[in-house]
This record gives sequence, C-alpha cells and structure tokens, in this order.
Amino acid sequence: MNLIFIAVALFASIIGALCGIGGGVLIKPILDMTGLMSASSISFLSGCTVLSMALYSVIRTFITKEENINLKSSVPLGIGAAIGGLFGKSLFRYVETLYGSSSFIYVIQSTVLAVLVFMTLIYTLNKDKIRSLNIHNSLIIIFIGLILGIISSFLGIGGGPFNLAVLFFFFSMETKEAAINSLMIIVFSQITSLISTIVTGSFPPFTYTVLLLMMMSGTGGGIIGRHINKKVDSKIIEKTLVVSMILIIVICIFNITKYA
Repeated sequence: MNLIFIAVALFASIIGALCGIGGGVLIKPILDMTGLMSASSISFLSGCTVLSMALYSVIRTFITKEENINLKSSVPLGIGAAIGGLFGKSLFRYVETLYGSSSFIYVIQSTVLAVLVFMTLIYTLNKDKIRSLNIHNSLIIIFIGLILGIISSFLGIGGGPFNLAVLFFFFSMETKEAAINSLMIIVFSQITSLISTIVTGSFPPFTYTVLLLMMMSGTGGGIIGRHINKKVDSKIIEKTLVVSMILIIVICIFNITKYA
C-alpha cells in the first residue's frame, strides 16, 4: 500500500510543480479511486503533501529569483485563501457530520471538482481569445483568494488548475509566472489549514509512516517538477496542464459512478 501512496504523491507533485496546480488536485481523486482511506484522511494527507512540494518550490524561487513572484497579488490572494481555507474545512466537516457517508462525500467532491476543472479546461483552451484583466484592488484580490481557499479546502486538494485560470484572467500572468504564484497561494492556504487542524486536534485517521513518505515524495516531486519547468517553454507546460485536467475529469467521472 505504501508504494501506491509514494507513486501517486511523486507523480502528482511533479505535475503540480511543473504546472502550478499543486498536485493535490491529482492526489485526491486518484486515492479516492483506490478506496484505501476515508475522504477526510486522504484530504489531510493530500494537503500535507502539497504543502511540502509548494513550500520547497516557493523557497527555491525566492532564493534563486529565477521566476517573478508577484507579491502585490499573491500575498492578498494568499491571505484570502488562508481565510477561505478555514471556511472550506468547516464546510467539509459539516457535510461529513450531516451525511456521515464517505461514499456520498466522494460523490460530492468528485462532482464539484469535475465541473470546476471542466470549466477551467474550456477557459484554458480559449484564453488567448478572452481579454484578461489586471486587478490591483486589494479587497477584491482578497475576496478572489477567499473563494479559491474555500473551494480547495472543501475538496481537499490544496490548490488546482482554477488557481491558474484566476491568475490568467484577473492578473494577466503568463504560464510560468502563474505557476509559481499559484504555489505561493497554496503555501498560505495549506499552512493555515494545517495550523487549524493542530489547534483543534481534528486529525483524521492516518499513519505517520504514510504521511512522512508522501511528504518526502511531494518534496522530491517538487524538485523534479521545478527542474523540468526551467528546461521547457510555456507551450509545453500548457499542454501538460490540459492533459492533466482531462485526466482529472476522467478520474472524477469514474469516482462518481463508483461511489454513487
């Protein structure tokens, strides 16, 4: 079983660091598909893995200054995402308490994720035809981050391709810049989510061995993904992003039919 978690975490983190989608958006649905743990346990492990990967990528970027982190946008977005993450976690607990059915939670999360990723895919394929904005109002930016935080925390994915779509549309960022700024947002939201879990003591069932292995795989994936990101151009990253989104939608549809 450990090999499955390691392989999934490594693969997802490579793609996540390369494209800026965080990895959790792949880890969560793939592990949901296996049915090896509850939805809450998978969400927690996914969030910790994504945090380790994103934290490595962001710190390295600050040190090397190879990519531009737009602090004027990413910090307010991160603050909003951190607050939204708390709301999203509370919403997940409410749904879990209300229905008490892991299968039903899988269906809800998979359905919402599939719809959002599909919408993001359509936008990504047509973004060159859509006029983008360049928002500077901090309150609006925080609100956008709030929505992203609620979505990512409720779904247990840490981040996602919709982070990139938001950065493309609202801030006119190009692909590589959006990728690292997306990871910056993920760091904010996941650190807050982890602190909340520690303070409230609301840990789901998990084994420390699996957690450690997944976080190590997440960091390793971050190293590999970041290295690839530096070597390829934005067009390759965009194609990888599109293929990843199609894969996520297919897995979500499988999970919906499996647990419905």
